[in-house]
Amino acid sequence: MTKRLFTAATIKGTHFTNRAMVAPMTRISASEAGVPGELMQRYYASFARGGFGGVISEGLYVDQAWSQTYAFQPGIVTDEQVEGWRKVVDAVKSQGAVFIAQLIHGGALSQANIYRRSTVAPSAVQPVGQQLGFYHGQGDYALPEAMSEAQIQQAIDAFAASAARAINAAGFDGVEIHSANGYLLDQFLTDYTNQRTDRWGGDIEARLSLTLAVIKAVRAQIGPDAMLGVRISQGKVNDFHHKWKEGKAGAAKVFALLQEAGVDYIHVTEYQAWKPAFSDGEQTFAAIAREAAPDTVLIVNGGLDTGELAEAQLEQGADFVAIGKAALANHDWPTRVAENAPLHALPENVLSPVANIKQSEI
Repeated sequence: MTKRLFTAATIKGTHFTNRAMVAPMTRISASEAGVPGELMQRYYASFARGGFGGVISEGLYVDQAWSQTYAFQPGIVTDEQVEGWRKVVDAVKSQGAVFIAQLIHGGALSQANIYRRSTVAPSAVQPVGQQLGFYHGQGDYALPEAMSEAQIQQAIDAFAASAARAINAAGFDGVEIHSANGYLLDQFLTDYTNQRTDRWGGDIEARLSLTLAVIKAVRAQIGPDAMLGVRISQGKVNDFHHKWKEGKAGAAKVFALLQEAGVDYIHVTEYQAWKPAFSDGEQTFAAIAREAAPDTVLIVNGGLDTGELAEAQLEQGADFVAIGKAALANHDWPTRVAENAPLHALPENVLSPVANIKQSEI
């Protein structure tokens, strides 16, 4: 049942021992200044030791302005943060896994920021939902300020500079641009949070333009040979069941434009990856991506807790699967799946009351 899962693969010439990756998961376990420490070294290395071919980091904030999203979130901005990540990278790579840095800007969903009191977004629209309690949030999100052109350019530059730091200084094997789950780039992509009338707003292609601009700037900084991916979703941490109003046609356009932009992989995430992406069709989000971007590596995430579910996605066109909560419950998930050993359920205390890394996990 897991024949393809345990075959080797490559992205941009980087060798993966298998097709199982750890999905990016925020664990708010850095110092207040955003520096990862020894606990994070052991945490990330444990997944590599457990047999994952690749690990994608939690989202790393990219500037000392508006990008920080959560208290105790790590950054990739200061020399101290970079040095902290170099030690984590060394720990992961010493165990044989590929390590990718995810880069994030929280935008309107920022709950805590040691650099700014205000938040920014494409438009001054009140975010739906409530702040996330397990990330130290409480109550409503703040009303964000609409970003100026200068602030947009600053954000683009911050993604690019942080990507260069991640690759060249910290030693990551690649970078992933977080354009999913309701954060800044996804706020630009989403119709109801982006009410702009300039070049950054309008139809779905125009709303994707900031993500495309970030991809272009990052590629210019890291060069043609470094691995560059992007994560895309419909649902958000504050709007779980959101669907793109443009439906399959809009999704196909997004994926085609991402392939045209030259990303090395597209990482799609849904709550349950095997379910139809839209109510009026049968295709999954991953299947639409595979069809619209046939020449780009596809990583699929979303409820793929078992080897059978993961293998099914690979059989249907995914190149890799990203495992989230099942990996938190089983840092050795690939080893257990390969040996047909039972999988543990996720202990309730791992992500509650606060989602920081627990000593018992590692």
